[in-house]
Amino acid sequence: MARVKWLAVPTNSAWLEQAIAQPELLLIDHAHCERKAAGVALQLMFRYPSEVGLATVLSPLAREELEHFEQVLQLLKGRGAALRPLQAPAYGSALTAQVRKGEPERMLDSLLVAGLIEARSHERMALLAASSPDVELRALYGELLASEARHFGLYWCLAEARYGREATTARLEQLALAETQALSGELSDSQRLRMHSVGVELVS
Repeated sequence: MARVKWLAVPTNSAWLEQAIAQPELLLIDHAHCERKAAGVALQLMFRYPSEVGLATVLSPLAREELEHFEQVLQLLKGRGAALRPLQAPAYGSALTAQVRKGEPERMLDSLLVAGLIEARSHERMALLAASSPDVELRALYGELLASEARHFGLYWCLAEARYGREATTARLEQLALAETQALSGELSDSQRLRMHSVGVELVS
């Protein structure tokens, strides 16, 4: 699998093994992730209603995330499972805490954090598409890969167009280190497996 340039470090084999062992749990969390991703796009549209071109990009993105949400729900239903609440990992809140409060920094950070989450989702779906023994799940994750790659690309383009490549790259490098920290450690309880639970290869 090609390295996702947004990410400072790759996912480790422990996460992949845990994910393969609990496909239904991961699907339920995946559905929640798609729903939240749609909400992030809408939140940015409402926060910056006068930002030229933002809604043009984010409105279709939000619709696509909801289509993916519905797609995962259908797959769960076909397997006799249903969406249920899951405790979110610390990942999302840890990245949100990195977003600076004042503008224009807040918008740059919000775009890059959203893009980082999409990038990690893409990376992990690619691992599952290549390695899952479940044919149906391999097909699902493989089908979603192009969309996930396009999504983090869109967030990059929105940031670069507003802040320039140098500032965008510098801040992304800082946030990518925070993303690594948020995924560092070992999963002590297999029931806490999530699409964004801990499990990355740390460089010594």
